[in-house]
Amino acid sequence: MPPEPIRVLLADDEPEYRATVRTLLEVTAGVEVVAEAATGRAACDLAARHPVDVAVLDVRMPDLDGIAATRRITALPGGPRVLILTTFDLDAAVYETLRAGASGFLLKDVPPPRLVDAIRTVAAGEALLAPTVTRRLIADFLRAPTRPHRPLDGVTAREREVLTLITRGLSNAEIEEALHLSRHTVKTHIGHLKAKLSTRDRAQLVIAGYEAGLADDRPAP
Repeated sequence: MPPEPIRVLLADDEPEYRATVRTLLEVTAGVEVVAEAATGRAACDLAARHPVDVAVLDVRMPDLDGIAATRRITALPGGPRVLILTTFDLDAAVYETLRAGASGFLLKDVPPPRLVDAIRTVAAGEALLAPTVTRRLIADFLRAPTRPHRPLDGVTAREREVLTLITRGLSNAEIEEALHLSRHTVKTHIGHLKAKLSTRDRAQLVIAGYEAGLADDRPAP
């Protein structure tokens, strides 16, 4: 029996762009567009009424922007994961959107296969946060006059090391090499960090690392 398709909610105020993405997903095996919205508020209403796995949201939408919509959608019981699409690589809203609960961030001009891969990645419970985006977020965060603070209660010294490298944008393979750990051990530490910090995925761990003061300008070991 084939697996259930990934159910997608698509929200963007540009009808042409929505139509383009819908057409792409309609011919993609294992993916189904179950609802569409032109505003952030409509996206929230649809997410509450339809079984959705991934909500693909534009950052800039009328009647509730992508940040506010992300916050509401991810707060729904059993709510979908959120993948943010934007036209602007330097969008100042990236940090706040991820902090609101988004699991990924992608530019609208990505090749179609990349968008499909991103939806599958987010649906699988992983985060989609490119190292270039991570580095920019760190730089912006360090320039901020005031920063949220998050304690790392219960986090071990080794878990703190792993979180520091996650915050700096390193992949699991790079963390394995930097700390001389096995793949299984790294995944175990990440699982413990998610549980202890009440985070859903890697993007949320990055935000937790910023707020814990682990983002700095020193090179990773």
